[in-house]
Parts: sequence; structure tokens; C-alpha cells
Amino acid sequence: MATSVASQLAKLRKEREALEKREKALMARTHDKALSKIVQIARDAGLSAEDIAKALGQGKATKKPARAAGKSTGSRGKVAPKYRNPAQADQTWTGRGKAPVWVQALKAAGTLETALIK
Repeated sequence: MATSVASQLAKLRKEREALEKREKALMARTHDKALSKIVQIARDAGLSAEDIAKALGQGKATKKPARAAGKSTGSRGKVAPKYRNPAQADQTWTGRGKAPVWVQALKAAGTLETALIK
């Protein structure tokens, strides 16, 4: 007697769940062993949890690197449009951000170059 697709799918899902549980258990054991080693090394070196957190970047906020002189830290300025919709001339796009639907259509057709503003 052939088993139905639904019963086969249910069996596969059950097997997948069992495998996922086994994977989680194995990862937990592996993580526990690694953490034990890390804790022992930290104790041997006289490091505190705060020292480790700071080294991981979770402690106090770290200083951000200084910006080069003359560079703006704000948002970018306005940019001239790079593309114009051939079907509707009042629609333009700078080439930044999410492409409008008409640009996506031209890209799909392979004719985006025809919309370049010269």
C-alpha cells in the first residue's frame, strides 16, 4: 500500500525536528566545553568578566575614529538627476536609493542607458 504525500511529509517533518533537536544538543555541549576553557583561561590570567566584555566591545562605549579634516559628517547633499523617464519627462532619478518602477522596467528590458540625461 502506497503512503500518501501528506503522511510522507509529516514523517519528514518529524525527522527534521528530531535532527534539529540533536543539532541543538550537540552545539550546546560544544559551547559548554568552549566556555569552560575560556573561563579557565580568564581565571588563570586574572581577567574579570568586565575585562572580557570590554575586549568584546560590550563594555563601555569605545571612541569612534576621528574623521579626516574637511569631510562632512552630515547627510549627503542634493545630486543632479542622472536618468529621465522617456515616457514621462517630469520623472527623474539620481541613481541613488531604491530605483523607481520605470527604472526597474528599463533595466529589465536592458534599455536603461537610453534614459541617461546628457
